[in-house]
Amino acid sequence: MIKSWKSLLVAGVAAAALSAPVGALGVSSAGAAGVHPHPIFAVLHTKSVVSSPATTHSVPTWKFSYKYEGTKYTEIFVGTNPAYGKSTTVPTYIIPVQLSQGTFVANPLSTLPDGQTVVANTVASPVFQSGVDFVQGGTNVGTTQYIDAYQRAALWKTVHNHPTYHVLLGQPTIEPLQSLTVPAGDGTVATAFGVKVLVANINWFDPLAQSLLSSLAIPKNALPIFITTQSYLSDNSGLSGCCIGGYHSYNGTRAYAQFSYIQSSGVFSQDVSALSHEIGEYINDPYTNNTDVPVSCAENGNQSRIYEIGDPLEGDANYGTYPYSLGGFTYHLQDLVTPVYFGAPAATSVNNWSTFQGTTLSVCQNGG
Repeated sequence: MIKSWKSLLVAGVAAAALSAPVGALGVSSAGAAGVHPHPIFAVLHTKSVVSSPATTHSVPTWKFSYKYEGTKYTEIFVGTNPAYGKSTTVPTYIIPVQLSQGTFVANPLSTLPDGQTVVANTVASPVFQSGVDFVQGGTNVGTTQYIDAYQRAALWKTVHNHPTYHVLLGQPTIEPLQSLTVPAGDGTVATAFGVKVLVANINWFDPLAQSLLSSLAIPKNALPIFITTQSYLSDNSGLSGCCIGGYHSYNGTRAYAQFSYIQSSGVFSQDVSALSHEIGEYINDPYTNNTDVPVSCAENGNQSRIYEIGDPLEGDANYGTYPYSLGGFTYHLQDLVTPVYFGAPAATSVNNWSTFQGTTLSVCQNGG
C-alpha cells in the first residue's frame, strides 16, 4: 500500500478546547500522553491504480480540462459535464466505528449533550441536507448540500447557464456499529489539540475498513463513509505523525472515505469539517490519481502533484473552516479551492474566486 499525505504545520495548534463529554467516551481526561499534533489529511491508493488508472466506475465521471501557460491539464470528476445540466446522486453508506483501547471507548452512537449522536448530527449536517442557501460574494449558487454548492460555484461559468446541474449525496444508509480494539502496538491514548483522543495507525485501520466493505456487502456504486469520534489516525502508533482527521481512497474496485468527528469546539476535525474535506476531494478525485497539475504545486509542497482541493486551506485560521447553522446546530465546513487555484481560467469559477469562500491565492500557492 502506498500512502501519501501533506501536512501544513500550524503554530500553536494545541489551542484551548472544550473537553469531550465523559459520557461519549466512558473515561475522564486525566492521564493521556501528549503528542505534537499537526492537521493532516491522507490519501491511500494501490500501486495498480497509480500505474493503470481506472477508466470505468459505477458512479458517473467526466473529464474536466483546461489550459495553463500553454499546457493542457485534465482531471476526472464525479458527475457529468455541467454543460449537460444533469443531476447525479451518489448513494452513500455510513459505517459507524467504535474505537477502544483499555478503558478508553469512543462510540459515535453515544448520546451527546445536544441529545443527538455523532452519526445523527452528521446526517443532519449540510453535507447531506439541503437547508442552507449558499450566496458567495452576492451570487446565489443554490440552496443545496455543501459539496454540491461548492462544485456548482467551482464550475460556475458553465453552471449558471445550466442550473439543473448537481452532484449530490444520497441520504445515507446507516450500518450497524462496528467495534474495533486498537492493539497497543498500533495506537495510543494521547492529548492532541487539548483533547484526549485515541490515535490509531492508519495502516492498521485501513485493511480492517476494506474487509468491512466486503462483509457488510456495501454496493460498489455507493460511497461508504467510516465515522469515528474522539480519535485521529496516524502514520505510526500515534507517538508521532499525529493527526490525520480523515482520508479517502480507491482500492481498484471502489472508492471510500473515513473521517473523525471531534466533539470539542475550535479544534482540528471539529464536527463534520473533515467530512466536508474528504467528500470534496472524493468528488474531485474519485480514483485518487488526478495528478495532472502544474509543476508549481510540487514546488510548493505537493510532491505527489495530486489534485487535492482541501489540503491547501487546512492551515488557514480555524483550519480553513467556516460556520454554518442548520437545524439548531452550528457546523464547521472547510473551505475548498476551485480549479482557478490549479491554473484554470479565472472565469471558470464564481466571481473568479480561487476558493469557495473567496480567499485570494496564486496558482498552487500552498501546494495541494
